[in-house]
Amino acid sequence: MKKHVLGISGSPRRNGNTEILLDKALKGAASKGAQTEKFILNEMRFKACQECGGCRYTGICVVDDDMKLIYEKIGRADVVILSSPIFFGSISAQLKAMIDRFQCAWAAKYLLKRPPPSVKKSGAFISAGGSDKEAFFENAKQIIKIFFITLNIKYTKDLFFDKVEEKAEILKNKAALEAAYDLGRSLI
Repeated sequence: MKKHVLGISGSPRRNGNTEILLDKALKGAASKGAQTEKFILNEMRFKACQECGGCRYTGICVVDDDMKLIYEKIGRADVVILSSPIFFGSISAQLKAMIDRFQCAWAAKYLLKRPPPSVKKSGAFISAGGSDKEAFFENAKQIIKIFFITLNIKYTKDLFFDKVEEKAEILKNKAALEAAYDLGRSLI
């Protein structure tokens, strides 16, 4: 059975550095026979978590928007790869808004004591940023780790590239492109 790999781009900029790296990782996974799919969060329509409490008793988000598709696809994926540029020492607002909408999964797991299915999933995180501050990547990584823990996704790999500022600048870094491709292959 083919593994399903879901890539989620948290960048507000199309065809930027982190999306290019995500595409390379998805190509690497596809080269090993995986079925791949990609979401561009900035092109999807969803609100940030409204902290309405609707999920506290059901573990299901009551807001009707594109997050329903994201919940479904993450639920079916064997591998989840998230990508985001570093913004102000953390992940992008788009990715953070998506993660916050998984408050329903947190409620299901921790309040209602219904852990997600025990299907073994793995996850990876790809990020690029203009500065060389390792603490920025570590901060972003902690957010992704907590997200994956909540969904019972094993954080298995990450790639961080600093001093990458200009759009598509990563295309000049052959080693980075190969590393992203290899990351995708290694997840299958």
